[in-house]
Amino acid sequence: MAEDGLADVIYSNAPPVCIFADSAAALERMRRSAERAGCRIASCAALGDSAPFDCIPVAAALIEIDGSAPEEALLPLLDWAQREAARGARQIVISAPASLIDLVAARTPHRRVAHLCEASEAERIAAIAAASAQPAARLHDVRRDDGPAILQQLTEDVGRIAAILSSLSEEDTASLLAAKPPSAPKGEDVAPDAPAVRAIIRARRMRERFFLGEIFADPAWDMLLDLMAARIEGKRVAVSSLCIAAAVPATTALRWIKMLTDRGLFVRSADPQDGRRVYIELSDEAAQALAAYLRAVERIGVSVI
Repeated sequence: MAEDGLADVIYSNAPPVCIFADSAAALERMRRSAERAGCRIASCAALGDSAPFDCIPVAAALIEIDGSAPEEALLPLLDWAQREAARGARQIVISAPASLIDLVAARTPHRRVAHLCEASEAERIAAIAAASAQPAARLHDVRRDDGPAILQQLTEDVGRIAAILSSLSEEDTASLLAAKPPSAPKGEDVAPDAPAVRAIIRARRMRERFFLGEIFADPAWDMLLDLMAARIEGKRVAVSSLCIAAAVPATTALRWIKMLTDRGLFVRSADPQDGRRVYIELSDEAAQALAAYLRAVERIGVSVI
C-alpha cells in the first residue's frame, strides 16, 4: 500500500474494503461511496503505486476506473480481480465508463465480480454494501428507491422465462414435432427469419413512444430476441451492444447478462483477434427453445411483442 493512502485508512468494526483506481479523482470518488456504504477503508492505491494490489484477506475490493490510464495499464489490475474472484478470496466491484464495458467484461467474467457502468454514487453505494455484506451475488438496481423490489420481480420473471424455455425445449418442441402431420410443408422447422425478429424488437421499442419505458423493463426477453436475430443473421454481439439492446441501464444489463450466462441461456465466446472483447451468444438449447416458441405463436396467429 502506498504511503499516500495511509491517511485514508479508517479503523473500525465496519466491513473492510480495499480500493484501487486509475486516478486520484476516481480513488476519492470510490472512497466517498465506500464510507457512505458504511465500510471502513483498509487500503487505497492508484495505478502506478509501488504495491497496487495489497489488500487484506477477505476484504471486498472496489475498483473505480474513469479512463484516465491507458487500457494496457488496466490489464494487470483486471486480471488480479478475476483471479481473486475465481479463488473465492473476495467480492469485487468494478465501476467503469461505457467505453470500457467490453474490456472489463472480457477480463473479469466471474460471478463474484459486480460490474457498474457510468455509475451514479447511489449505484456505487448499493453495490459496495452488497459486496461487503454478503458472499452471494445479488441483482439490484438503485436508479429508484424501489429498485430492489423491481429487480426482484424481474428476477422472478427471468426464472419464469427460463423455465418456460426449458419446458419448450424438452417437451413442447418434441410434442410439436411428433404432432406434425406427414403433409406439413417443407421449411416448418427452420428458424424464424431475422426481419421478423427485428420487427418484434422494433415493436417493443415503439411502446416507449406512448408509455414510460421503465414500466415495460424486460431485459432478459429483449436480449434473447436480439441474440436470436443476430444468430440468424450470422452476426456476433459484443457485450456493449447487448447492453444497448437490453434497453435498461448498462449496469443492470451487465448483471442480467451474467445471470443468464450462469443459467446456461447465454454463452460467452472470446474474440480470437482481440482478447479485450467478448461476445455473447444464445446457447443451442435456448435458440432451439426460442425458435420453437416463435413458431408456435405464429401458428396460432398472434403477434409476439
